[in-house]
Amino acid sequence: MKLKKIGVLAAGLIVAGVAVATSACSAGSSSNGGKIVVSTFGLSTKQMQNDVLKPFTKENGVKVSTQFGDSSTRLTQIQHNPNSGVDVIELAQNNAVTGAKKKLFAKLDFSKLKNFKYLSSAQQKLAKQTNSVPYTLNSIGIVYNPKKVNLKEWNQLWDKNLKGKIAIPDITTTFGPAMLYLAGDHAKTAVTSDNGAAAFKALKELKPNVVKTYAQSSDLSNMFKTGEIEAAVVGDYAVGMLQATNPNLKYVVPASGTYANYDNVAILKNSKNKDAAYKYIDFRLSQKIQKKVAGAKSLNNAPVNTAVKLTDSEAANKTYGDVAKRAKTIDFFYVNDHMSSWINQWNKIMNQ
Repeated sequence: MKLKKIGVLAAGLIVAGVAVATSACSAGSSSNGGKIVVSTFGLSTKQMQNDVLKPFTKENGVKVSTQFGDSSTRLTQIQHNPNSGVDVIELAQNNAVTGAKKKLFAKLDFSKLKNFKYLSSAQQKLAKQTNSVPYTLNSIGIVYNPKKVNLKEWNQLWDKNLKGKIAIPDITTTFGPAMLYLAGDHAKTAVTSDNGAAAFKALKELKPNVVKTYAQSSDLSNMFKTGEIEAAVVGDYAVGMLQATNPNLKYVVPASGTYANYDNVAILKNSKNKDAAYKYIDFRLSQKIQKKVAGAKSLNNAPVNTAVKLTDSEAANKTYGDVAKRAKTIDFFYVNDHMSSWINQWNKIMNQ
């Protein structure tokens, strides 16, 4: 079976045709409190408007315009147009590391963020390394149709009975590098020990089972509905959306562990509205908003503010508590240094 590819490859991200929705509408009425343009993720845009942007405008009197899209595409946009007018950008961790390396972000004065003290020491270190502040933590697991399969561990994805029945994130997506790390685990060889050589051999073994690589987790809903796939590797932030359209789907984070990713928020170096941008970041880190967006009917964002406590039901499908304890980190500084080579290897194996 010829492998199909959803979305675009990294090589095509610069080309027109990768849709990034931009809204000129403010999240609230105009006021004299300033204005900002926020570039953020294209998943759950209604909840983002209702639970973050409109309350921010109401509380701070700052007019907000928004740009929605996937992380890597929006990073590419500001990289090629540093005067785009975007003030604040929310990115997956690997893209935040890239943005920092390319010096796209303003150097942050953390004394202006009163909620910064509620981050862990590791999160504060990442913020200082990248001039981008973690505001939520997510990780990957397996979502599956229990009428067809019963999956508990990562190694089961290589089972021959799943031939042509699974979907995995593309290498260029938020959790693409994590997929490579999982393949390295399957091969019992750490990616950082051999530049991913063993992991790519394991991916070649996995390929017969992979009917789709995907660029957006929203693409998985129809695949499950039509029976095109029986399982997928997916970020926990998308589980609520998938189960809303397919209530019978199950989600598991294997006991052997998972890989984590922070979503970070940064102020662009060329922002002309930095005071309002600092207010936005601090609002994003506040206990009230962190608790609000943790809701399953909101953004399903696991909190990083240590003052926020979740009940067991609130913590479901989030990188929180026991799941967070067994979440392993990815060295995105290392990953990004090897990404060009890895994209080429991935495409030769997975997308031909």
